[in-house]
Amino acid sequence: MSALGGGSGGGEGINPVGTVVGIVLLLISLGLIYVLSPGMALMALIGVIVGGLLIGFGVHFVPVGGAPAAMGQSPGIATGVTMLAAGAGLAGLFGGAWAAELGFGVALAGGAIGGGLMMAITCLMVNVVYVYAMGIPAASGKVAKDPITGDTFEAYKSQGTEGHGLPFVSYVGGVIGGALGGLGGTLIYLELLSVYEEFLPAALNAPAEQIIPLAVSMAGVFAVGMFLVNAVIAAYNITGTIEGPHDPKFKRFPRAVIGCAVASAVCGLMAILVAVL
Repeated sequence: MSALGGGSGGGEGINPVGTVVGIVLLLISLGLIYVLSPGMALMALIGVIVGGLLIGFGVHFVPVGGAPAAMGQSPGIATGVTMLAAGAGLAGLFGGAWAAELGFGVALAGGAIGGGLMMAITCLMVNVVYVYAMGIPAASGKVAKDPITGDTFEAYKSQGTEGHGLPFVSYVGGVIGGALGGLGGTLIYLELLSVYEEFLPAALNAPAEQIIPLAVSMAGVFAVGMFLVNAVIAAYNITGTIEGPHDPKFKRFPRAVIGCAVASAVCGLMAILVAVL
């Protein structure tokens, strides 16, 4: 990720050389699939890339406070970016996979709802703990007032902290991030599943009905793996804590989107070649 944006400190600039290298890798991945198996496999890889973009973008909405949040010194949920994003995304992925047999659109909606619902419940319980167990109000350290409700924070922010609790804008951001992550993870799963159901029967010389359990398992494993890859890239781009879409760190998302697109293209290429070759 450092190749795409300066140093490991998390600067906001995009390295032109790293960006060009990433785009070349992405095009090579698309070109290989186009040569080996144009049509369904190529469209599936494009879908995988789009899914990775949604995951990387969605992670930047999720309010993460890390260890400081556990001590009431920073807004957000007291866990790491990758762990929280993975939890939201996998909840959506499971929901989407469960609804896969109901159709493409229903499955995508199920994935988005599953991820968003998981984050909605998590954010609610986090604020319950903050308010009733720790006795602290929700106050942002990044903005003077909530962009959605207009509530001011300065009078409620404790001295020596960056804020605490989970402001409403962070709550909304968490739900949006969970929905985008669930949508992206489900899209990756569905695209890989379609490829495996199409190519594995001929590759393994077995009836299609016998291949379905294997296709579902492989698509799920690869989708989970690619979700974690994209979540880690986005987490490295954020470098620490983030309050949500109002946080200045949110502006770094273009760099993560580039990295996630390249990573998804390469990982998706490998996942598809398993069946195509």
